[in-house]
Amino acid sequence: MHQIEVNGVLQRGTIYLAGETIECVITFSNRGNPIPFHGAETLAWASAQIHCQRTISESRVNLPTAPAITPTGGTSSSSSSGITGERGTTVLSTKPKILFCDLSLRPGESKSFIYRETIPSEAPPTFKGQAVKYAYKLTIGTQRVETPTKLLRIPFRVLVLHGLNDISVYTTGDGGEISPTNPFQITRKPENTICDIALQVLSTVTARKQPNFYNVTNSKGKVARFCLFKQAYKLGEDIIGTFDFSDVDIPCVQYSVTLQSEEIVSEECRHRPAQGSNILNHTKHHQFCLHHKKTHMTLPIPLSVTPGFITDIVCLRWRLHFEFITSCNKIADHAAPSEPSESSTWRGPEKLEVETMIWDMPVKIFATNPLLSNGASLLRNSSCMNV
Repeated sequence: MHQIEVNGVLQRGTIYLAGETIECVITFSNRGNPIPFHGAETLAWASAQIHCQRTISESRVNLPTAPAITPTGGTSSSSSSGITGERGTTVLSTKPKILFCDLSLRPGESKSFIYRETIPSEAPPTFKGQAVKYAYKLTIGTQRVETPTKLLRIPFRVLVLHGLNDISVYTTGDGGEISPTNPFQITRKPENTICDIALQVLSTVTARKQPNFYNVTNSKGKVARFCLFKQAYKLGEDIIGTFDFSDVDIPCVQYSVTLQSEEIVSEECRHRPAQGSNILNHTKHHQFCLHHKKTHMTLPIPLSVTPGFITDIVCLRWRLHFEFITSCNKIADHAAPSEPSESSTWRGPEKLEVETMIWDMPVKIFATNPLLSNGASLLRNSSCMNV
């Protein structure tokens, strides 16, 4: 009996928006040598479907006893063929699609099938947190006659941008697009895809509108003036802000800004009533700023992180965490020499009494173009097995 190789390839990569249609080319090949001729090998059937597995930390999450309902209308069940041997609970399971029944392949022969499925718009995003994890896989099942079923799994990532299921919200009253058009060019109106609408929405909500200024103060007075150019960002963007120390009451010696995600378990699902949130640091900017009048900070948002979202169990929020190291005493400025030809050296104090001031500012982080994220994905878009 010759081996039959099953190979699945995600055509557009491994990252998709909820609401998009995923497409996979599945090829079945008889690897037997056609010379000398051997009889054909037969597969009884093959099917494909999408699963989302949820794994929880029992030390942080206490789930209600009611069964989880999948977006397709069924209840989660560990007996599903697509999740045999998988940890966690299936919270989303599309209906399996039969690719074929009774497929015969001669040695050296191959047969390809295209599997298409729309990811439900209400699906949770791919997320790997301390309390909850959501993981997606495309599962391909096949079986020879009188042999056990074998499963091929291809992991992929799902990004969520809420509101994409209502296309009318993002088009004008006459059905035109909200994006700029050329009045002197006659073009055919293309159909809006989910990805096109997502890019329009993201361009609107993350556009730079006007800078926001914040006076950073404590009980002793003003520490700095901070400017943030916008409040909403996409994955892969840089968070840019400026600091003004020219008109302050307290000298700032150094500061740091950290991009943090905050994972919060809902009150009804917490293992302990007083349970706190899980904070994770991602990127950080640190700078000494004594005697600086103005400076700036840049924080890149990694393409691999999960944008903010909320489900019935967990909520993910983003914030900027500031730490200012201020001097308790006035520090004398460096006195410049009167003659340009002269030079002088400023020596700081040997001991400096300082205080630490902490400030957290929320920011919004949204998904980005899945095609852009695919370039930074570590997931493989193909997988194969032998039957």
